[in-house]
Amino acid sequence: MSGHNKWSTIKHRKAAQDSKKGKVFTKLIKELTIAARIGGGDAQSNPRLRSAIATARANSMPKENIDRAIKKGTGDLDGADYEEIIYEGYAPGNVAVIVEAMTDNRNRTSSSVRFAFTRSGGNLGATNSVQYMFDRRGIIQVAKTVMSEDELMELALEAGASDMNSDNLETYEIITETSDFNDVQQALENKGIQMLEAEIAWVPQNRVIVDDVKKAEQIMKLIDALEDDDDIQKVHSNFDISEDVLRQLS
Repeated sequence: MSGHNKWSTIKHRKAAQDSKKGKVFTKLIKELTIAARIGGGDAQSNPRLRSAIATARANSMPKENIDRAIKKGTGDLDGADYEEIIYEGYAPGNVAVIVEAMTDNRNRTSSSVRFAFTRSGGNLGATNSVQYMFDRRGIIQVAKTVMSEDELMELALEAGASDMNSDNLETYEIITETSDFNDVQQALENKGIQMLEAEIAWVPQNRVIVDDVKKAEQIMKLIDALEDDDDIQKVHSNFDISEDVLRQLS
């Protein structure tokens, strides 16, 4: 099973744009802080923190920023008290959406998320209204310049990965069960392989093919609005864009 679709290419372009605006650092700092708060500041005994550090380094975050965020999480420095919230809903075209947020103001974030869904023609749902359509999987992104596909696949599979996807032009996507995620991540680290991203993600069991330009634009408007919100860490959905619509949007 893979989390990849044609929308990934657009998402990677948007990630680069977000980085220029400083949004990636804001989200990474929150993840580092809450990971350290929940599991402690020792990355070797805290897999979530280790993943956050790997992603922060891949995004060229300075070491002092990483250390400061961790210290805020462990209480060595003062910082905001973030809580994690998951929102679920539907975008136009009956597309399921899961939103992961970290916020120090639940009311502000809930209002923003609800507004984004409503303005884009979607509907915010109740807890567990769409989660059943997704599986939790470990997703690790590695640049294709690191090593050959065969070498990386052999290493990943031996460490416990369940699949690897190479459809993206720039990255390999390694997929694991949640129970094997840490072993695969550790195996890559032991080989000195830099991970662009390492996370436990919501991977759709099936995808909804969007073949209407207007609906595709509404869905992208919703996802853009959510990802532009500093309180939102990740947005997951089960849609894919038809080749014809993708050409019209390009």
